[in-house]
Amino acid sequence: MDETEFWELVDDAREAAEGDPEEQADLLVERLAQLDPDSVLDFARHFESRYNRAYRWDLWGAAWVLLDGASDDAFDFFRCWLIGQGRHVFEGAVHDPDSLADLLDDFDEEIDGDGEELGYAADEAYEQLTGMVAPDLEIPPAPPEPEGTPLDFENEDLLAERYPKLWERFRG
Repeated sequence: MDETEFWELVDDAREAAEGDPEEQADLLVERLAQLDPDSVLDFARHFESRYNRAYRWDLWGAAWVLLDGASDDAFDFFRCWLIGQGRHVFEGAVHDPDSLADLLDDFDEEIDGDGEELGYAADEAYEQLTGMVAPDLEIPPAPPEPEGTPLDFENEDLLAERYPKLWERFRG
């Protein structure tokens, strides 16, 4: 599975789920379960590498603004959700987290921002196909600390300055 096929699966499931992350995860499991186990592992590698790539302080700050706070777990789930938004939104956010203010049409903090189930979709599909737990993906793990410079998430003035568009749209 190449990168284009990965993003097509993500996009197709999101569109069919009408943006609901839990429904998107269920649909992704169904679609992945129609593939062979090696393709499912390829999907998992693509997902995990993007998940690790998004482990950045500046994205965590954007998640903090969007979610009005983001614990370690909430940021993990946010990164899964971000991947679920598709290539355009994901790449835009990694490049410039404040651009999420322009990239997101709607954002309901009750359902958006939490894609925990998306992070398990490939594992579930692999288990359905093989009856076994997915093997190690053999990709480099995320660094122990997020990339970039740590931010003081409790400093609202700093967050408003660092993420002016996000702050104006979602907290202003």
